[in-house]
Amino acid sequence: MLAALLCVSGLLAAPPPVVTDPAKTGLDPQRLARIPARMKAFADQGTIAGSVTLVARHGVVAALDAAGFTDLDKKDTPMKTDAIFQIHSMTKPVVAIAAMTLVEEGRLALTDPVEKYLPEFRSMWVIESHDGEKTRALRRPLRPITVRDLMTHTSGMSTNPPPGIGELHGALHKTLAEAVLVISQQPLEFEPGSKWLYSNGGIAALARILEVVSGMPFEKFLQVRVFDPLGMKDTYIYPPKEKYSRIPTAYILQNAKTVKYTADPLGEGAMKYRIGAKYPLPEGGIYSTAYDLYVLYQMMLNRGQYQGVRILSPASVDSMTQVHTGDLATNGPGMGYGLAWAVVRDAAGTLPGVSVGTYGHGGRYGTYCFIDPKKDMIGVFMIQREGGSDERNAFVGMATGAALD
Repeated sequence: MLAALLCVSGLLAAPPPVVTDPAKTGLDPQRLARIPARMKAFADQGTIAGSVTLVARHGVVAALDAAGFTDLDKKDTPMKTDAIFQIHSMTKPVVAIAAMTLVEEGRLALTDPVEKYLPEFRSMWVIESHDGEKTRALRRPLRPITVRDLMTHTSGMSTNPPPGIGELHGALHKTLAEAVLVISQQPLEFEPGSKWLYSNGGIAALARILEVVSGMPFEKFLQVRVFDPLGMKDTYIYPPKEKYSRIPTAYILQNAKTVKYTADPLGEGAMKYRIGAKYPLPEGGIYSTAYDLYVLYQMMLNRGQYQGVRILSPASVDSMTQVHTGDLATNGPGMGYGLAWAVVRDAAGTLPGVSVGTYGHGGRYGTYCFIDPKKDMIGVFMIQREGGSDERNAFVGMATGAALD
């Protein structure tokens, strides 16, 4: 039995199968070839150091390309397709995937109040009115925050860590339990479910629920429930030292010039490799490769399974990728939110060429993915520079523009 499991793990961890004839996937090879050429042009212009891009269709990787360099000061180190990137907020859907495994086991429900698992969330307050920063009128909310509210960013919890632990995202100096305790004592910005506000604290609370219900540290739960079963051998919360050399340098644009992001402790600062970190940063802590992410996203596109390994049921995938936020204004025109996924709900929300119903997520350092069920297509875009929307949009337009049907 053990030998069989090791054999399966070895198959899942095999190098990415890139088709020699992308036309077999319904993608134009010449149009796909534009992607690395355009990324090289961005690198030559100096807006990015380098990139890794992946396009897959019908369950096959049609293109996996690297362009530029891992570090602009070391141009003898070209970017490689197995580079390990900080994907930041692309972590959020992974936390939700892990949570849905507990929902399927009957150990968690989307309608459960958060306080059922985290008593510190009892007797919360919501801001009724405020006069600048000096005076706030508070009252009790009409209902408690639910697990669904955490996933859809409709909890009313604020975007960033509150005063007292405002440095959390750089210092990573508190445990998840300690940080969530502080977050739970802050008043809500609005009634749960009434508005949408992107909330890092909400995802942190969701991760803490995973710990309480499973009895495992958050990072261990992800490893056991998601990474290991899928063979995601280069995906971590805390990367091992032997893989540090595969993590590209982080950059930021200043005065139209790409410079090392030394001002961010997670970039080129003290916490780049998370050495000594207590906080696992569930709102944005994962390191991964383009191919590992492809495996995860293909599992979603396959409605919960990949190469015979089932992570979620089709019903769970369908629930995660439907719009749960109705007509609430979310993160852009035409966009809605599923369970930690941004979902295109009408044509106004589409990036070039993606279908209504496409879902995905981006990350602070420019990383991005889209999963288009109608086209049966996945795109993964990896750079390591804060922002990166121009480069991302160019990738999406070229990737979807390569579809022949």
